[in-house]
Amino acid sequence: MSALRIVVPVKRVIDYAVKVRVNAAKTDVDRSVKHSMNPFDEIAVEEALRIKERLGDGVKDIIAVSCGNAKAQETLRTALAMGADRAIHVEVDKEEELQPLGVAKLLKAIVDKEKPDLVILGKQAIDDDSNQTGQMLAGLLNWPQITFASKVDVNSTLLKVTREVDGGLETISTKLPAVITTDLR
Repeated sequence: MSALRIVVPVKRVIDYAVKVRVNAAKTDVDRSVKHSMNPFDEIAVEEALRIKERLGDGVKDIIAVSCGNAKAQETLRTALAMGADRAIHVEVDKEEELQPLGVAKLLKAIVDKEKPDLVILGKQAIDDDSNQTGQMLAGLLNWPQITFASKVDVNSTLLKVTREVDGGLETISTKLPAVITTDLR
């Protein structure tokens, strides 16, 4: 059994407790307000840490990844403070490169280089609520995906996820490598 490597993408967003305002030019939101890690990504980091706690030496490392301008480093420092082992910052200045498909392509390049067994993302970012990046990443990688995870069990080869669906709970199993998106608990 080889130790698992887990990648957790994290996004810097306007803090959920801040009232969003339009900027003076009325062209965008005021970005001078407090920012923090996307709450759904916090859940993803916490899930990766729970897996590491359960498996101990069965997890090689947890790598936090963020795409964005230099301020995204704050979000990576938060992930490291939570317990991630390493952080990768993909510096991107052009806003269009941060659309879901652009981010998925950047993440695919990281996955191709780092060779993780599992990628855990928040189900969506609170700034756009698009819920697309995880699914696009799984498609680009041709990996199985499980969305809206509320409970994750994993060993060196198999992933078992309980997810919330309209009719209650559903449990799905798949082989690794895989992509999952986490939901609120």
